[in-house]
Amino acid sequence: MRRLFPVTDETAVQSPDAAGAGGTSVPGALVDREWSFAELAAAYAYPERGAAAGEPWLRANMVATLDGAAQHEGRSQSISSAADMRIFGTLRALADVVVVGAETVRQEGYRPARARAEFAALREAAGQGPAPAIAVVTASLELDFSLPLFASPLVPTLVLTGAAAAPERIAAAEKAGARVVIAGDGVGVDPTRAVRALAGLGHTRLLTEGGPRLLGQMVASGVLDEMCLTVSPMLTAGNAQRIAGGPSVTVPQRFTLASLLEDDGFLFSRYRRP
Repeated sequence: MRRLFPVTDETAVQSPDAAGAGGTSVPGALVDREWSFAELAAAYAYPERGAAAGEPWLRANMVATLDGAAQHEGRSQSISSAADMRIFGTLRALADVVVVGAETVRQEGYRPARARAEFAALREAAGQGPAPAIAVVTASLELDFSLPLFASPLVPTLVLTGAAAAPERIAAAEKAGARVVIAGDGVGVDPTRAVRALAGLGHTRLLTEGGPRLLGQMVASGVLDEMCLTVSPMLTAGNAQRIAGGPSVTVPQRFTLASLLEDDGFLFSRYRRP
């Protein structure tokens, strides 16, 4: 993996032939090597101001092909890579909670987040539990509550829904051990209220993994602070969704590039709200 942006004088190292007459200095960040989880955690650290002040920071992590597909045959795994999965695991390990749409839970076969030994000390120092909670956004609560995500999570799964959700489905979720959080006046979830509700539970480091419909709602609501987008060097054609769908914004939102990593042709970009 190489850092393409930002590159500073502090990252400069000598090239292997620097001791000779033709030695040159090259940016050390451009050296292609496998990064440790500690280095990835430092590269993707949440802004200190948010967590310290109790302010939520919502980042999204998505992957898309060169022709804009967020999935291939309904899943994202085939357009991912080993490095992408390392970053995926790192982003989860840094988060208090992972917010995901119900349809993505069904399609991707979501399981509870697991404790990672390599991140245990980091999470403890940040006052976090052993693993992030999963928060499922659903209007209908039509979920299989016998799945491991609900039946055997390390941290109780959260279910975000609206005030008009069917009482029997709320009761089924609670009976399965999930914590139901009301984040909307009707049957659906208001992204702004969802972020506030999670922050009220002490979850300020927020991560969403979509899917496209949920991410589109978050973008339209203006609650997204950061986009981590993996550009996969693949072409799929077809009619797969892009990373965000649903309602459009009146004026396109401009984000600022914070960092750019590369590994085996995959680009790992990180954009932030200005």
